Amino acid sequence: MKKLLAIVLMTTLVMGGCSSAPTASQERKYEGQTLKIFNWGEYIGENVISNFEKEFGCKVIYEMFDSNEMMYAKLQAGDAYDILVPSDYLIERLIEEKLLMEIDKSKIPNMKNLADAVLNLDYDKDNTYSVPYFWGSVGLVYNRNNVPDELIEEQGYEILRNTDYGGRVYIYDSERDAFMVALKSLGYSMNTENEKEIEEAYEWLVELNKTMAPAYVSDEVIDNMINGIKDIAIVYSGDAVVVLDENENMGFIMPKEGTNIWSDAMVIPKNAENPDLAHEFMNYILTYEASLDNTEFVGYCSSNKEVLDEMTSDEGWYAENEAYLPRVGYEKDEIFNDNEVLRRKLSDLWLKVKAN
Repeated sequence: MKKLLAIVLMTTLVMGGCSSAPTASQERKYEGQTLKIFNWGEYIGENVISNFEKEFGCKVIYEMFDSNEMMYAKLQAGDAYDILVPSDYLIERLIEEKLLMEIDKSKIPNMKNLADAVLNLDYDKDNTYSVPYFWGSVGLVYNRNNVPDELIEEQGYEILRNTDYGGRVYIYDSERDAFMVALKSLGYSMNTENEKEIEEAYEWLVELNKTMAPAYVSDEVIDNMINGIKDIAIVYSGDAVVVLDENENMGFIMPKEGTNIWSDAMVIPKNAENPDLAHEFMNYILTYEASLDNTEFVGYCSSNKEVLDEMTSDEGWYAENEAYLPRVGYEKDEIFNDNEVLRRKLSDLWLKVKAN
């Protein structure tokens, strides 16, 4: 879910190198070891990896994916990583398929730093297998010069089918996000297994495709909305943060019909070659310093309570950015579940939507 800049698929970054002779016992413990991480592109702080390498005397190999499904395919093919950072519904699936190690919480004392809102979510109720990384929402970014606040508040997702904005709309090229929008607009759960409701959502998207000539995009939506190329876009909250920071004419709304409040978390696959160092990295990510670097550089909402409070305080970095903090406690918002019916149907239906 959740990238700020376009990436070349599967580009492998080897960031920094091992530090010189360590002085602390824990640094010597990991001297010469390698940690292999598989994460979303442009989804980590500018100095996090290099600082971790220096502190612990190790090397980090950092690979990037652009979808949960791509990450899952690599794992199924037998590729070995020490840490993955999948989204909620895929973590649920990996747990069900017994592909993850249980987290040894005694090795991650910094879990005490986590915000309550990211803990004990339905996909891993006791955080037995996952350590929260970033969280956010999905909403609409819009050009306030062309789209009145009151109109988008009133119409919600239906504004995506308002022909006054034909040819002026971006849609994420993501079947789950697109069907979430359609299902929510129709008043249904985004986790429905009702095939009639799924078919209605399909027809909603087909109608949008026929009448609005939307552009289906991924990362390029950020720069394009910053430059005002179109008027309305479905956008992940962290991407929206960047757009709003760069263009004061842009607004962000989480529609009243409800949205996806998502969570990405760190997990350790069972075929991990260095789980001890993986635990060390998870613990490090939850420090104030690493969490601050992460959220300032990437723009997504921190899982660290102190950093989150600081960023959203009156003097905080994101105090006036309406996209940064996800909505909490709204009854129509949901978290994606791993849903076999949707998994089976949506990929084919999404191709048909765009073919229309």
